[in-house]
Amino acid sequence: MIPISLLDLVPVSEGSGPHEALAATAALAKVAEDAGYHRFWIAEHHGMDGIGGGATSVVLAHVGHATSTIRIGAGGIMLPNHNPLVIAEQFGTLDALFPGRIDLGLGRAPGADGRIAQAMRKNVAQAAEYFPQDVQELRAYFSADSTLPIRPTPGFGANVEMWVLGSSLFGAQLAAMLGLPYAFASHFAPDHLDAALELYRTKFQPSPTLERPHAMAAMTVFTAETDREAQTLASSQEQMFVAIRSGLTPRVQPPVPDYRQSLPPTAQAMLDHVGQASAIGSPATVRAKVGVFIDRTGADELILSGVTYDPAPRRESVRLTMEALAG
Repeated sequence: MIPISLLDLVPVSEGSGPHEALAATAALAKVAEDAGYHRFWIAEHHGMDGIGGGATSVVLAHVGHATSTIRIGAGGIMLPNHNPLVIAEQFGTLDALFPGRIDLGLGRAPGADGRIAQAMRKNVAQAAEYFPQDVQELRAYFSADSTLPIRPTPGFGANVEMWVLGSSLFGAQLAAMLGLPYAFASHFAPDHLDAALELYRTKFQPSPTLERPHAMAAMTVFTAETDREAQTLASSQEQMFVAIRSGLTPRVQPPVPDYRQSLPPTAQAMLDHVGQASAIGSPATVRAKVGVFIDRTGADELILSGVTYDPAPRRESVRLTMEALAG
């Protein structure tokens, strides 16, 4: 079986707050470690009531102290929001705290809207143009380039595994050019998955970091005892997607049985489209759908995502998923 990893958004549920969300994320990371997942990543988002992972490096320190062996990292840091020197210091600090366990996935999207960019005092569109240079600057810090005029401490020469993330062909081309591992966000943006993976593999240039291409693809996965239970569990995330497409960012709502049937056809079609890279159902159903996805993509690794209202069913879903795939 290829390595299976986990992506968490630090979901904040209706009726609770960030304190509970962060506790649930740490507990989930420990479950993932015990179940045999390879990595546990946190995604950077800002200004969303239902997502609490904005201070990504701080959340990762919390997760690192709750675990001992699983790799932990950002999936990802939205680099246009930040100065590369600061990210080098943050992830160099994480590497000093948790040696040999730190990943840094880098994305070009802002992970926020224009209001957040303005609050950050950043011209995100302009900063995104410098994404390739910023990635190489970070790489130079971690590789201990002696010609650099500034040496971040911690950070200079840190053992941080860098990734390029993407949902289009741009990230695939950059990862191939730099000889870095590549992760595609097919769990919410599946349109260019096949073309991006083909481009990455075709154009890949070996580097001191990586001799051959290594591609990770993301899936939305909910596993429960029955297909119906899993579909109900997934309805909290579906409500979130519908709300976001309407310009809203509410906290995660309780599951609703047969939720999709209550939606207009346009919303159902949107969820069907977003859910192309998903496996929702019983262990047998999930095993079959994940197998088809691996055969289709030839992915070297999968990273699984899924937001639930109650953290306990997510932990159970994570356990059941690994049992189904390992079996």
